[in-house]
Amino acid sequence: MPSFEDYRAASIDERVARLARTPGEVEAAIAGRSEADLRRRPDATNWAAVEVVCHLRDVEELFQLRFHTIVALEEPRILAFRATAAELEPWRVGGAIGHPLDPDRWAEERQYRRQDARQALAALARRRGEVLSLLRGLAPADWKRVGVHIGLGPLSLADWAASLASHDDNHLEQLRTTLVQGEPRT
Repeated sequence: MPSFEDYRAASIDERVARLARTPGEVEAAIAGRSEADLRRRPDATNWAAVEVVCHLRDVEELFQLRFHTIVALEEPRILAFRATAAELEPWRVGGAIGHPLDPDRWAEERQYRRQDARQALAALARRRGEVLSLLRGLAPADWKRVGVHIGLGPLSLADWAASLASHDDNHLEQLRTTLVQGEPRT
């Protein structure tokens, strides 16, 4: 599975092509599965397939906002998952307030396991289409625009696209593994 660094070394066209494949790969992974299969967790600590699909959908919305922010503003600071308390302090989040980008919090509060995986996939596909439309319309100079990740520092829009591609791969692997591990034992 390619890493974030592998995608950073890839061409823009390769990154965009990777992003374009994701909805179809999710669809293939869940094809023919019942809602019960998609809601079954492989164990107490890992997400069910429907939770993975919902996470991909919601992260797509987040990345869409990030891409638009980077295009519209000069070197905006970008809030990130798994930020430290010190990194969160300027944002006035964390502690009693909680971190707004906590995937487990999203899964619980948004009740991912109760959602329909195919509807979540349809929303992911729509949002990904919007993201691809934005990315394909960028001028070469736009890909160099910077968003400052609060943990990693300045990243170009091209780097953020590499991050999303790597995120897709990670969760596609998780989805496939979850479906195999979550199969009923006979």
